[in-house]
Amino acid sequence: MNINSLNNRIALITGGNSGIGRTTALELARNGAYVFIACRDAEKAQSVIDEFSTFPMIGKIEYLSLDLSDFNSVKDCTKTFLAKGLPLHLLINNAGIAGLKGLTAQGFEMAMGVNHLGHFLLTQELLPALLGSAPSRIVNVASRAHFYAKGIDFDSLRSSTATRLGVKEYCESKLANILFTRELAKRLKGTGVSTYAVHPGVVASSLWREVPEPVRSLMKLFMVSNKTGAKTTLHCATSSRTAFESGDYYSDCKSKKPSKIALDINLANELWTRSSDWVNNY
Repeated sequence: MNINSLNNRIALITGGNSGIGRTTALELARNGAYVFIACRDAEKAQSVIDEFSTFPMIGKIEYLSLDLSDFNSVKDCTKTFLAKGLPLHLLINNAGIAGLKGLTAQGFEMAMGVNHLGHFLLTQELLPALLGSAPSRIVNVASRAHFYAKGIDFDSLRSSTATRLGVKEYCESKLANILFTRELAKRLKGTGVSTYAVHPGVVASSLWREVPEPVRSLMKLFMVSNKTGAKTTLHCATSSRTAFESGDYYSDCKSKKPSKIALDINLANELWTRSSDWVNNY
């Protein structure tokens, strides 16, 4: 896809060291953006940075340490970034897990803790930079899997993953991504900060690394490439056509209607209230 020059634009992407995050980071940097890759593995991030440096006309790329399963790590990451005194024009909440069972450092179910709460806190901490850099954008990588969620089981979020493959928990976390996007758009209306939730397609990425074999290999037979998966994220992040849109759910580079429960404004408000309490009172 064609991307306008991103010279002097600064982007932060979670999970930019692999999968669609890596492809997204590469395309942003190739078009001049100064990209911060926030992830856990410094060695893998450095290998990506080294590879990026071989491309001509590439923007600057830098690593930030981030473990989304630990609120302390999230706060340390944002402090490191904010201490640089830089603007932030684009936040891409891309990282995610599927099939990983257990609890986060603060005792939340793993999928919801990483896919939603870690990104919720990261976004809250970076909002001053995004607001000060407006027009700016926040892209949350969700999934059409949210259609399979009947709601959010708030009572189970302080317990370890209950289902064998973690599918129910994953679907609920992706529903949370869309509810968060819509509520964030409402609260940021008029500020110049736009928000988007995207379904990248079912991508054969490292997201599925915790799903046991042979299920994982069978799943990947029906998945799309990282390059294809990154298209909708890049569209929402850079297209002039989406510049004045906010709060929508996108698939195949087009605004689509999400599930009925994803449009529930009361559930979105409850999720926001509970999430704020959880991240601020751990």
